[in-house]
Parts: sequence; C-alpha cells; structure tokens
Amino acid sequence: MAAIDSLLKTMLEKGGSDLHLTVGLPPKTRASGSLQPMSDTPLDAKTMESLLKEICPEKRWLDYLDRKDLDLAHEIPGLARFRGNYLYNHWGQAAVFRQIPAKILSFDQLNLPEALKKLCHLDQGLVVVTGPTGSGKSTTLAAMIDYINGNMAKHIITIEDPIEFVHPVKKSVIVHREVGEHTGSFAAALKGAMRHDPDILLLGEMREMETIKLALGCASMGMLVFGTLHTNNAAKTVDRIINTFPAEEQNQVRVMLSSCLAGVVAQLLCKKIPKGRCAVHEILLTHEALPNTIRSGQIANIKSIIESGGSDGMITMDNSLMARVKDGTIEAKEAYMKAAIKATFVPLLKPGDLDGGH
Repeated sequence: MAAIDSLLKTMLEKGGSDLHLTVGLPPKTRASGSLQPMSDTPLDAKTMESLLKEICPEKRWLDYLDRKDLDLAHEIPGLARFRGNYLYNHWGQAAVFRQIPAKILSFDQLNLPEALKKLCHLDQGLVVVTGPTGSGKSTTLAAMIDYINGNMAKHIITIEDPIEFVHPVKKSVIVHREVGEHTGSFAAALKGAMRHDPDILLLGEMREMETIKLALGCASMGMLVFGTLHTNNAAKTVDRIINTFPAEEQNQVRVMLSSCLAGVVAQLLCKKIPKGRCAVHEILLTHEALPNTIRSGQIANIKSIIESGGSDGMITMDNSLMARVKDGTIEAKEAYMKAAIKATFVPLLKPGDLDGGH
C-alpha cells in the first residue's frame, strides 16, 4: 500500500471530499465545504516528495518536475479512485486529491433538472458545463453520459486529464482517452477523434484556444460536444470562449459559436440543511434570439433570454438559489453568498446572518 493511501483513507473516514497537502502545513481535508486539519504534524519537503513520487509513473514525474504541474488518477483497489493535481507553490511541492465517486450517480440520485435530458437527446452542437473547481461538473457530465449510454446507441469518445469515470458497456460504445497516457494533448486527441466517426465527444476541460477552436469545429460538423469551463454563469461562459481568441478572430468565433452553441449549464455547490451539499444550476438552452445575441456581441442580453425561457427549462442561477431556499434545502444566507443580485435575498436573512463582514 502506498504511504499516501493512509491519508486518503483517513480523509474518507472523516467524510472528506478533498485532501490538501502543502509543505509546512499538516494534511487537511474538505468536509461539507470546510477545510479541516487531519493532524497536528506539518509535512516536510522530503515527506512530500516521497508521498507524491511513490504513486506517479517515472515519465510523468519528470513531466511534473519540468512543467511544475501535473494531473493524474490514483486508485485504492476496492475502496475509491482519486483525481490528483500536483503543483508547486512558494513553499515547494504541493498536491490536492479529490475523490471520484466509485459509482456513476444517476439524474435522479443527483436531482438534476429535467432540462439536462433535453441536451442529452441532441444530435449535434456544443454543450458547456461550467462552474468553479469542485462544483461537481465532472459528476454531472458523468450522469449525462450515463443517461445517453443507457438509452441510445452512440459512439462516444471522452478525452480527459485524467480519466475520472469509467463507463460500463450498455447501449453505447464509449472510448476513454487520457491526456499524457493515450495522447499528447486535448487538441491532438480532438484531431484524431474527427477520424474515428464519433457521435459524441466529451472534453474534460476546454483549456487552450486550439482546443476550443477544434471543439467548435466538431460541433459545427454535426457532432455533439460536451465540454467544461471554469465560469459562473452562461453569459460569462460565452464571453470566456470568445475572449480566448485574439481580437482579429473574435468575429469569426462569434459566428461559429452562434451557430453551434446548444446549451450552457452553470453549476454551484451549496451547503445543505442540515449537512452535505447540493447543486444549483443556471441553464441556457437554444432560443431563436440566441444566435443574433452572440453574433452582435450583446452578451448581457443572455440573462433576459434565460428569464423568458422558463417554460422550456431555462433558469437563472439566482432563481435556482431562491427555489432551494423556498423548499428548505439551503439557508437564505448561503443563497445570499452565492447570488449575483444579493439584494433579492436580504429580506429572507435572519438577524446576525450578515455579521462578520459579509
């Protein structure tokens, strides 16, 4: 058993989702959204290097030393899988490990909006699932791919860094490719995928300009492309995609995006009552006004499109937060902290909720 496995097991026993390792600090775990120390003993540089190197293939370890950043997967057989990120900070080597659920959770288990099933039934287009790190994007995408796998005969290629969820054989054929192991980059894998007759592509992350351009191209060529970004709402997602490109290319990108954007699902995790966490969503679906809104650069109007599309399953993040407050799932204070228009939630706050400078 690898030395780091005892820390990961302790994390799971404490109900944690993430393990944080930093030189000079004791190991910490995130449980119900809050970081908690797992011991009083800080990690020294020698121990840190030993913990990380033991579970990393030699070639990838050399990549980490060179690039100062690495994503990889680690498994404790029979217990759990983890996604790890190695990095450097001003104290030296560091890492964060997040548990990957052993079982792919369903739509019902995650209580996902029915509108997301509409996106699964599309034949083509770009669907972006967005949210900050740790907001459950991968879990939601896994549920969507699992829904397709259980209901449709499709050829699906996933490109991830690292592979998180391994889908069993159902109705679809699913090929998993890992950047660094099976391909050199997201862009290289995408170029190869175009020749493999896929119906659906899943990109673990749309990081670079070339990857985004290829994703837009695949979506425009008749494939259904799922990807992720680290943005908080639909309008910022459209802005992020366009602003990734130099100014002289942005008009062309607007045209491409306007013709192929099929949906944006922005996701946040909130603390539940009395414990645990739940996802809230902003959902943008196709609408007759959306292509012109993107082409003309009037991105601020996307919010109005979402608000007018409630009967189709669209919803703003603030309205989703309000629904969770009203059904007793989350506290008004939690919604206030996550909301774009905080004034909406002020009348619902309890005395003392804003103490502490919020």
